[in-house]
Amino acid sequence: MKVLAVGAAGTSAGLVTRALAAQGVEVRGLVHSAAREAAARANGATETVVADLDSREELAAALDGVDAVFHVVPAFVPDEAATGLVMVEAARKAGVRRLVFSSVYHPSLLTLSNHRDKQPVEQAIYDSGLEFTVLQPAMFMSQLDGIAASAIEHGVIAGPYSSESKMAYVDYRDVAEAAAQALTTDRLLGGTFELAGAGEYSRHEIARELSSLLGRPLRAEGAEPAELDPRMPAHLREGLATMFHHYEVAGLRGGNSLVLDTILQRPAATVPTYLRELVARA
Repeated sequence: MKVLAVGAAGTSAGLVTRALAAQGVEVRGLVHSAAREAAARANGATETVVADLDSREELAAALDGVDAVFHVVPAFVPDEAATGLVMVEAARKAGVRRLVFSSVYHPSLLTLSNHRDKQPVEQAIYDSGLEFTVLQPAMFMSQLDGIAASAIEHGVIAGPYSSESKMAYVDYRDVAEAAAQALTTDRLLGGTFELAGAGEYSRHEIARELSSLLGRPLRAEGAEPAELDPRMPAHLREGLATMFHHYEVAGLRGGNSLVLDTILQRPAATVPTYLRELVARA
């Protein structure tokens, strides 16, 4: 079996390449530049291809001879929905059998472009005739890495929205395990699955958890979103500002782990278990 893995050089999507390689699957890593090929191979890709996700011609070459695709679209690209649709159509035309899409938690959050723009891609997948699995992961726990490092050094956890906002999290290593399962077995075939670890956590609750692990008090701070760098592309600046406002008002609610626990056939990672691992490594 050969899988084309988008994001094979990445710190998150690259975990899917690692999970597939661990099962002996041949992975062709798709990267956006030749400079990223070494990272994709370090993650376990047996071959690499440089391609633009918006180029039908380059995707046709990248898809030649593959059985399945793991697809993820970077958030806040200029036209995320269109970029996703190009891959679905290219996979269909190339005769690919199966597509696994790493979408997003609650794509029905219509005010957030990085959620809303996954909907047309999901619909295209459902209508494509391809075998499919759609995975909808919550906020990645890897975002806690910097928070924990800052807390250990400075004793403060801060962020660009309220410290009371409740967030649902998932360890992308668990998502990668689910993705590998979806690509190599029929157990998740035809399913759309929201993926989260158990519980919702505010920055205050994360501070309390870290305080207990470190044996010293930490405090959580909320702040108005800082002025975003005007040199950022307008679509990125706009998307981030809207997202931070949404998190300030409503957080990212959920945190039901039943689906992910069932897929993994074990308890999914939680924020407390992830933080314990971070502190142990530090």
